[in-house]
Order: sequence, then structure tokens, then C-alpha cells
Amino acid sequence: MLEFLDIGMEGVVAYRLAGKVTTQEMNSVLDLFREIISRGEKIHIYQEVTSLGGVEFVAMKEKIKFFLDLGWSHFGRVAVVAEKHWIPKLVDLEGKLFKGIEMKGFAIEEKEQAVAFLSKVQKHK
Repeated sequence: MLEFLDIGMEGVVAYRLAGKVTTQEMNSVLDLFREIISRGEKIHIYQEVTSLGGVEFVAMKEKIKFFLDLGWSHFGRVAVVAEKHWIPKLVDLEGKLFKGIEMKGFAIEEKEQAVAFLSKVQKHK
């Protein structure tokens, strides 16, 4: 399940992942990303992961197609908050691999630090 969140910050797409992500949910996020790109803005993300239940095959296919078509250059800052302690470590590693994106992982108790990390996008719009 993918649920959009309001973290009180303009210019940031915020959502929570819990369980399995459906194709419809994936498309709702990708459509929002496309809308932001069409306005010439960077995509900044707050992602909260409470549980991982997988992604429907077609949803994953849509996500891969999106990144193959549009690449990573449209992304700015990404904060991933997770209950599982290995997820923030993986996100930090990804942040080192994708040089053009500022990615940082946070433990679930560090939500405020994640929002603070993203608050800098307000100044860099």
C-alpha cells in the first residue's frame, strides 16, 4: 500500500509504503513525478517505509520504464525513513552511487531529521 502524506512542506512528494505496492498506486506517484517534471521543477521525496510487501510486477515495470525514459536528473533530495535498520544504510549507499541526487536514510525515530534534511529544498527551488 502506498499512502500520500502531508509533512507540511511544499515541493516535496511525501508517502508511506506499507505492504505491497499496486500498479495503480505506482502510477499515481509516477504521474505526480511527470507533472512536477513538466513544470520544470526538481522532484524531492520523503518516503516512509513501515513494511515491505513487494511490488506488483506491472508496477515495477512501469517504474523501470519511467526511469529509462526520464532518468534520474529530475530528482533533487530524497529522504527515506524506515523501521528496518538496513534500509537507511542501503539508501546511504545508493546516495553515493547516484551522484546527482542527495539521498539520505533515517531510522523511524529520526523523522524530524529527515524533514530537516528536506527543508533545504525550500531554499533551492
